[in-house]
Amino acid sequence: MTGPGATPVRRRRSRRRARVRRILLTGLVVVSVLLSAGGWVAFRGWQARAHLVNAAGLARELSAQVLDGDVARAQRTLAALQGQAVAARGETGDPVWWVGQQAPYAGDNLAAVRQIAVAVDELARLAFPTLLRVDLASLVPKQGKLDLARLRAVSAEVSAADQAVRRTADRLRQVPTGDLVTQVRDAVTALRAELDRLGELTSAAERGARLLPPLLGADGPRSYLLVSQNPAELRATGGMFGAYAVLRAEGGRIRLVSQGSSSDLRFFDPPLTVDVEAKRLWGDLPGIYPADVNLNPDFPAAAALYRDMVRRRTGTTVDGVLAVDPVVLSYLLGVVGPVNVPDGPSLGAATAVRTLLSDSYRDLGTKDQDEYFTKAVSGVFDALFTKAVDPRALLTVFTRSINERRILFWSVRSEEQRALAGSRLAGQLPEQDSVPTVGVFLNDGSGAKLGYYLRFSATVTVGECHPDGRRELRLRITVHSTAPKSGLSKSVTGLALAGDKYTARTFVSVHTPTGGAVLTGRLDGRDTAMGSGTHGRRQVAVANVETRPGQTRTLDVTVLTGRTGAGTAELVHTPTVTPWTTHVVNAPSCEQ
Repeated sequence: MTGPGATPVRRRRSRRRARVRRILLTGLVVVSVLLSAGGWVAFRGWQARAHLVNAAGLARELSAQVLDGDVARAQRTLAALQGQAVAARGETGDPVWWVGQQAPYAGDNLAAVRQIAVAVDELARLAFPTLLRVDLASLVPKQGKLDLARLRAVSAEVSAADQAVRRTADRLRQVPTGDLVTQVRDAVTALRAELDRLGELTSAAERGARLLPPLLGADGPRSYLLVSQNPAELRATGGMFGAYAVLRAEGGRIRLVSQGSSSDLRFFDPPLTVDVEAKRLWGDLPGIYPADVNLNPDFPAAAALYRDMVRRRTGTTVDGVLAVDPVVLSYLLGVVGPVNVPDGPSLGAATAVRTLLSDSYRDLGTKDQDEYFTKAVSGVFDALFTKAVDPRALLTVFTRSINERRILFWSVRSEEQRALAGSRLAGQLPEQDSVPTVGVFLNDGSGAKLGYYLRFSATVTVGECHPDGRRELRLRITVHSTAPKSGLSKSVTGLALAGDKYTARTFVSVHTPTGGAVLTGRLDGRDTAMGSGTHGRRQVAVANVETRPGQTRTLDVTVLTGRTGAGTAELVHTPTVTPWTTHVVNAPSCEQ
């Protein structure tokens, strides 16, 4: 048909077909580009994955070599790590990868891989080279003296290495791993663990390089109380303050000035001033008896009280208090070797705890026990300052002891104490939690030395979310006694419970997270009476747990956090003769 309207109609149809063809062509081009980009990203991602897996393995090797002091191998491993790290960063840094990061679902995964690549590269460029330049041996005494000038000289490099390790560790902690392929996720998990281990060492080295010169008399003589905590008779910070020694530090050299014991200090009437909150829980006991200054878990308060007691009885004024326990001595003996103790058995790493906390009570009188303990402590520290020791092994011992809260230190100088704030060395719960933190602290209630036979475990399970943003934490503590039913000396059973002197009475204090509250308490499945008080912004509940030989008791306490929906928690507890078994069961975060 060739009517008047035929031509416009055909033209319109022709234009529509042309538009359709253009749309289809454009679509095909876009799809082709997207497929190409996706293939490119997938290809680059596969290459990056291989580099990251290799880099993670090399980083773990390098960390071990740094700690072992194998500098030659470490240099070669570092070169290989830097090559893998640069390659991984390059594979994830082009514009196509950036475009891929904007895509839904896959984009989060690509962004995570990019963050991992950057973190590993920074670790290879900034942290490890600095660590290899630092001479960790300068942190260890030689011929009875620390080289304070050398220590100050390496302080800046040690600090730079610590900051680099911590910055990289923080970045890796922020990487979500749920959607990563298994090999990359496993590599990141292993690398995080290795960085945490390395960070503990660099942090200890940094703090030591910064604080040791003034503490050891670089700017003038200092004196300290070296106090032994005896976990056979439990106290909140670790154990009863028993033997002590007065140390004098000058120019990096330390010498023993005098020795004594808590029994020499007798008791104080009227009592010394005790913090109001501690007094509500424990009365005047911390201000009366030197052995009770640490019923509360605040080590600075306990150290200040003990320092004042020593000053009043002996006229000696010191600049700080350092506390250790027999387990620390056993760790040190593993580095310095066996030590002969005058008028008593020698000490070795495997036998020190049993000798000091069990055999001595069987073989020695009360006064002789204190003297032997004092000689043992001074003997170990003399060996530490006179023998040639492996600096990395020694730093590992100090790091482990501090992490277990077995070494505590308080300085009378406020600027030094502020530098310690937040570290486990300070022996305090934080004033404000970054993660909900539960404290479990132990005190002997019978005047016995049965703590040597007690074994402890604790599990914290993150529970329900409350409408106000708080969250329940379910805490389960078990106490098991391995004590025999007979054969212990009176110095061990002491003032133990009438009717069964082998029953251990332990006051278990539970400190809630900041802003939290105690909801319930049950002992062996039954409601139990609990004393109550406060510690700063934390509520405190105290339960009396009596444990017969061979018996296991279970204390369940439910606490409420402050206004946080965090799905995890931390547990801080009194160090005991044997390590606790602890576990935190996490949960998804509450929606705020």
